Amino acid sequence: MIRPRRLRNTDALRSLVRETVLIKDDLVYPVFVKDGTGVKEAISSMPGQFRFSVDTLETECEEIAKLGLKAILIFGLASHKDETATDSYNPNGAVQNAIRMIKSKFPGIVVMTDVCVCGYTNHGHCGIVHDDYVENDETLEVLQQMALSHAEAGADIVAPSAMMDGQVAAIREVLDENHFERVSIMGYSAKYYSACYGPFREAADSAPQFGNRATYQMDAGNTREALKEIEIDIAEGADIVMVKPSMLYMDIIAKAKEMTLVPMAAYNVSGEYAMIKAAAANGWIDEKRVMMEMLLSMKRAGADLIITYFAKDAAIEIEKLKN
Repeated sequence: MIRPRRLRNTDALRSLVRETVLIKDDLVYPVFVKDGTGVKEAISSMPGQFRFSVDTLETECEEIAKLGLKAILIFGLASHKDETATDSYNPNGAVQNAIRMIKSKFPGIVVMTDVCVCGYTNHGHCGIVHDDYVENDETLEVLQQMALSHAEAGADIVAPSAMMDGQVAAIREVLDENHFERVSIMGYSAKYYSACYGPFREAADSAPQFGNRATYQMDAGNTREALKEIEIDIAEGADIVMVKPSMLYMDIIAKAKEMTLVPMAAYNVSGEYAMIKAAAANGWIDEKRVMMEMLLSMKRAGADLIITYFAKDAAIEIEKLKN
């Protein structure tokens, strides 16, 4: 009889032969920042998550650093919304000020920034709209200005998420022209039109005011298209590529990992976070165990880095496993 159970007999033995291990360095913590002072607003659909002003974000970063997390992804809330998202590239905007604060006071934290205008337009779409249609090439010009303003403030990685054709190439061009060759790009390469973004839209005040985002985000039934999008982003200069959401798209992460040598990011999105929080609040699941199993499965599927609202909680659990 063949007995695979021999290698499961003790904690130490299981640890010795474990194929995939989740570590703190795998995790990226997303945060929402807005103008003002003393702001720490709870997000009702995302228990444990908040909107911060730059001063309260500093306190949050102190906790992040103490937990051993090394990367943060910043999303901005606009003070002013208009048709052309002018606040998205305001040099004194909340995101730009947050970048400067973090790089000044927490130089060991890698600062990533989301580059999309949905939170800055008065219609909530991810680009410039004419006749109820999101114009691709006109939007690229705004994304360039936004990414450049983040680079000028000190961002390490800019992450275009608008799903506009050519967005990575356009941003790489403007960064290089302005001597920001060292700033990396993480493409939201395979970002699906998903029902799992609802809580985020509350957090970022970015729900579309008409229609939906199906004309630019990816169709949930498509695999080859995702691989095509990833190939295009790499060809255009993406240093990291991403699959979003992650929990419902593990197959895409695995297939993409097989075809590329660049780092693979998975975004554990707001709806995935909220589902676990809600089930745990009802006593239906063990939140910490499910959280850790889910994150481990993303890494097992091929993710090199995982963007997750669970990052702080996961860091605590990882530290416990060391002791």
